[in-house]
Amino acid sequence: MFTIEHEFDATVITLVDEVGTHRQEDITLNVFEDVVTMEQLDARTDRVVMISLSMAQVRDLAAALNLPEGAYRLKR
Repeated sequence: MFTIEHEFDATVITLVDEVGTHRQEDITLNVFEDVVTMEQLDARTDRVVMISLSMAQVRDLAAALNLPEGAYRLKR
């Protein structure tokens, strides 16, 4: 399950892990014009961990989801 909300300066996508027997914490993606941040609560430390992806990294990740094992470089 996931939700999508449009904020003033970002689109916020929340991914909910509802089918796993060992469920993970929700992941929140904040999609801005030039960067995507991903946040997830670390239950061990009770702190939110955040990583940032450039738009090029997001494009590479999207392409990687549909490719077999290997090393690739996308042509822009």
